[in-house]
Amino acid sequence: MIHPIETESYRILEARVDLSHFEPGPRAVVERVIHASADPEYGTSTVVDVAAVDAGVRALRAGAPLLCDVEMVRSGIRGVATECFLADNVSADPDGPTRSALGLRAAAATHPTGAVVVVGCAPTALDEALDLAADGVFEPALVIGMPVGFVGAAASKARLRASGLPAISNVGEKGGSAVAAAAVNALVRLAARSPERNAS
Repeated sequence: MIHPIETESYRILEARVDLSHFEPGPRAVVERVIHASADPEYGTSTVVDVAAVDAGVRALRAGAPLLCDVEMVRSGIRGVATECFLADNVSADPDGPTRSALGLRAAAATHPTGAVVVVGCAPTALDEALDLAADGVFEPALVIGMPVGFVGAAASKARLRASGLPAISNVGEKGGSAVAAAAVNALVRLAARSPERNAS
């Protein structure tokens, strides 16, 4: 059952942001992201298409592993099992991989094909996923890449969009755990519906 606060939030969102140019599936994702962030800019900066939504829905319905870069992303996701391999330790070398990158590397080794990857914090984790995919050792069903930050976030998302992988992302430095989790939660809701309802 949807809480009245959520219902009112969506009513306000609909009055303020025109998302009519999106197909139903992508629109559900963008609405959820705006609802979670109270930031209408995601209506123009989010990059999501029908193929990416369909890939995510199919993967979730098939019980695909859902791999999160950090625990904050994981804690925001509802209705589906999630995994986070965030490394406990990191190299003392300042030029070495970050904990998030090492965690994503471990996640990819554990689930090399068919996973849904969700990055909401660390651009280095997204870069690691893309490196592994480029090397042919990681084949995710969908990558949700919405890390936040002044260093590396915008570039890693641009790289994701250029990779050819099924992807949901946004343009720019904004992002974060809440919006990445919101994108997943939208897909979870879509996956729970009948195909006929998703098409309407």
